[in-house]
Amino acid sequence: MSMQMREAFGRHLAELGKTHPEIVVLDADVSASTKSAIFGKAFPDRFFNVGVAEGNLAGIAAGLATAGYRPVINSFAIFLELKSIDQIRHDMCYNNLPVIIAGAYGGFSDSFDGASHQAVEDISIFRAIPNMEVIVPSDAHQAELALEYALTRNNPVYIRLNRNAMPDIDTDTDAFFKAKAVKCVEGKDVTIAATGITASMACDAAKLLEAEGISAEVFSCPFVKPIDSTSIFESAKKTGALVTVEEAVLNGGFSGALAEEAFRAGFACKVKTIGLDNCFGETGPYVPLLAKYGLSAENIASEAMKLLGK
Repeated sequence: MSMQMREAFGRHLAELGKTHPEIVVLDADVSASTKSAIFGKAFPDRFFNVGVAEGNLAGIAAGLATAGYRPVINSFAIFLELKSIDQIRHDMCYNNLPVIIAGAYGGFSDSFDGASHQAVEDISIFRAIPNMEVIVPSDAHQAELALEYALTRNNPVYIRLNRNAMPDIDTDTDAFFKAKAVKCVEGKDVTIAATGITASMACDAAKLLEAEGISAEVFSCPFVKPIDSTSIFESAKKTGALVTVEEAVLNGGFSGALAEEAFRAGFACKVKTIGLDNCFGETGPYVPLLAKYGLSAENIASEAMKLLGK
């Protein structure tokens, strides 16, 4: 089991601060939760708490980016996607500024605070904005790599961070820096492409399917924009069936991005999409809440079998 994604991100941010004096970090009075406080303790002169003012958080970061700094803004994903969106679109993205947007508590991971605090639309919203890249790490190591990758970019990058510790995914660093999907399991009967924390569920689903005599090929897909559709479609062409999984609304999200690429490429196969189907979440324990909305190894395996007519 990996450490918490937010913890790994906060620690790595402080480590990179030693060799990247241009990094400045801004938080909206939630640094104890987002773990950006780790950077603040190490570099108090490069850490700014703007208070509960997420619009100012993004606007100040954009201004700092024009002065040669590499700002990282860190707050709850739900507030960044909604309260900061004006400044993110107009100040950061319109001017194509290199700001890293770290959205903590993504998806259902702020589970007990209910729908008002669960960021399930963030992938769709940020993916739609020109110049923005969108990364949804599957584990703590991918979160660290996402930060390193974002520091090499000259445009805005959104990184969705989960609150909890998730199983580790074996990720090749070179492939990650080429924005490639990570093949976790080799298979021949069905392709499962999962983004974010659902990748570990997909790997567990492959084990359940193996017990039923079904060979699943599993991908962890941290990059939603740009999306590595080539790897997914090559696999799906081989297997003839594709299951996509995301801890987010299906409208305009990860499966939507693949569908757009398939339409452009003229690619078709049997498909099942697993995610939130035009609905909000609710209050409850995280893992049971995920399972209620179909985000479990058991449901992924079941849907794959249905797709194959089993």
